[in-house]
Amino acid sequence: MENSRLASVFLFVYAIILSIGSIICKDSNNLVTNQAALFVFGDSLFDAGNNNYIDTFSRFRANLWPYGLTTFKSPTGRISDGRLIPDFLVFSTYVAAEYAWLPLIPPNLQPSNGNNQFTYGVNFASGGAGALVGTFPGMVINLETQLNNFKNVEKRLRSELGDSEAKKIFSRAVYLFHIGANDYIYPSLFANFSTSQSNSKENYSDLVIGNITIAIKEVYKIGGRKFGFLNLGAYDCAPASLIINRTNIVSCFKPLTELINLHNKKLPNVLRQLERELSGFKYALHDYHTSLSERINNPSKYGFKEGKKACCGTGPLRGINTCGGRVLGPAQGYELCENVTDYLFFDSFHLTEKAHRQIAELIWSGPSNVTRPHNLETLFGLK
Repeated sequence: MENSRLASVFLFVYAIILSIGSIICKDSNNLVTNQAALFVFGDSLFDAGNNNYIDTFSRFRANLWPYGLTTFKSPTGRISDGRLIPDFLVFSTYVAAEYAWLPLIPPNLQPSNGNNQFTYGVNFASGGAGALVGTFPGMVINLETQLNNFKNVEKRLRSELGDSEAKKIFSRAVYLFHIGANDYIYPSLFANFSTSQSNSKENYSDLVIGNITIAIKEVYKIGGRKFGFLNLGAYDCAPASLIINRTNIVSCFKPLTELINLHNKKLPNVLRQLERELSGFKYALHDYHTSLSERINNPSKYGFKEGKKACCGTGPLRGINTCGGRVLGPAQGYELCENVTDYLFFDSFHLTEKAHRQIAELIWSGPSNVTRPHNLETLFGLK
């Protein structure tokens, strides 16, 4: 209880400091131009609420209770009980670097956005998004569309600030990516698409990696030089995956395992190749797969009581994603755990705020065996 009160006081003071800092750092045009921004691309691991503003099914949104119950006390669109990894990374930039007065990065589609917020960065992520346009088509904001949205922000900032100041923002910024998981989850669990042949798996993963590479190069053309990546987590061992084989509950879903492992083997090679090809290209790659697997298999080591059972949902391991009535509406029943901090997973696929905090710390300042060749703390410090 005492630790909880201290944390609340600390966050309150932090919010006040951010407000003061945002005033200090503003120029005569009311636009902040002297700190490293954070631009976020990806899926539900990062989506801060963009799906609230698109025409999609409720299963792709988190605008219903109990999402948001921990920190925000109401749903924000984040598919968790509280803050996500980018939210904690923003907090880290303030703690570690006196020049980085970043507020929470807003979702791109938030109607109240103004150019003064875009100078801190923007979150383009969309729950359910993939690198391929055929992943949950028409229901999410795929990577190609996220990139187009980024280009629209670029045009707005160039128009408002001029080319020189906008160029500074894009060259100093860090670009954070987590994308690709849904491209493998969609055919494995929803689309009845066969990737059983080894050559089709290779070709399919090449398509996913190829689209991610295209997006990176497009951001680079605009001026991006510092990039952060997470490889794909152990989604094959999330509660939803563990209950697919009803004759062997808690066994990971092997068809998805193979695709994730193939993707994670290829991604580092592509990033090393980009580092050789693109002058000034710097990156951090976090081994999210290992970080998540360790917490699933050894939850108590990381302060959790449950590593394989979700806090919210129904059925075995609460692995059926009924949390908040996202599938059938608010009238749909679901179970909610008593203490969310005991759990690694909040719902059948998505982590709790406590887990997000731990992963964010590893991305920010983790050693080279988990985040390499740089970590984000280093990238934010680069000039």
